[in-house]
Amino acid sequence: MLNTEMKQLIGNHTAGMVATVNEDGSPSVSPKATFVVLDDSTLAFGNIRSPGTLANLRRRPAVEVCFIDVLTRKAVRATGKAKIVSRSEADDGLLTAFNAVWADYLGQMSAFVRIDLTAAEMILSPAYDVGHSEEDLRRSNLEKLNAL
Repeated sequence: MLNTEMKQLIGNHTAGMVATVNEDGSPSVSPKATFVVLDDSTLAFGNIRSPGTLANLRRRPAVEVCFIDVLTRKAVRATGKAKIVSRSEADDGLLTAFNAVWADYLGQMSAFVRIDLTAAEMILSPAYDVGHSEEDLRRSNLEKLNAL
């Protein structure tokens, strides 16, 4: 489901916007910056301070996450079912994955949210449709950011 390009984008831009549903049915989007790719069909993030997101996922485990590379204007949208895994329930594979990327924050993570994906897609800016290349967009957007 997650191809090499998607995994690379997520690995380089680990802040994902996590969409859940509030108790009243309204949408809730919250950034989580501790994502790891566990395998081709599984993502996870470490819970540091996400009481609303975790409460929503306990009621409704459906979740969608969007990762974006603002320079190339490419994104990955991943949809799936979330499961909250306590520290004591975390297996060695999960702990190893987080330790490899987030060792400095592992002690602050009270739990992990494992997302079993049901769909994943790469989303490209319409700029590609009119002939802009990835390098053109990267250079142009980097220039804009450097001007700030």
